[in-house]
Amino acid sequence: MKFLILALCVVAAIADPHWTELDSTEANLIMTAWNKVKTQESDILYAIFKTYPDIQNKFPQFTGKDLDSIKGSAAFAVHATRIVSFMTQVFGLFGHDGTEPAMKTLMNEMGQNHKGRGVTKAQFNEFRTAFMTYMKSHSPFGDNVQTAFNKAFDTMYYVIFENLDGHTVN
Repeated sequence: MKFLILALCVVAAIADPHWTELDSTEANLIMTAWNKVKTQESDILYAIFKTYPDIQNKFPQFTGKDLDSIKGSAAFAVHATRIVSFMTQVFGLFGHDGTEPAMKTLMNEMGQNHKGRGVTKAQFNEFRTAFMTYMKSHSPFGDNVQTAFNKAFDTMYYVIFENLDGHTVN
């Protein structure tokens, strides 16, 4: 019995209280909704930039340019594809055992890269708001899907925000 109590204490001490695992049902809800829009890369990025021009200004190749004039450009399409591919990779890791280290690595890198560019937590939250608005209007989206995406973003943003504050999450 003492061993069981000690083992539980050790597990509790090393568990990350901010890391929320999504179950397979939640992960499937996310992927079902995401699969409906993930080929609309430029439209997604356009909607985010249109809603929050300050985010567009964080990209040197797009700063000060008319959004409607760059939407059809190769540079815009390439960058939109990078963002959507990253999101596809991360969303695909949710709901599977053993993916926490890979996800933390991706989110740590995201946080560190964006900290160096001066991206703020507020701008990440703006991205989330615009992204969720796009998802709601272009994919099957009920309260259960909203809850699953909120858990996913809360988990991802915990790691990213820690990095924006200068702390890597292990």
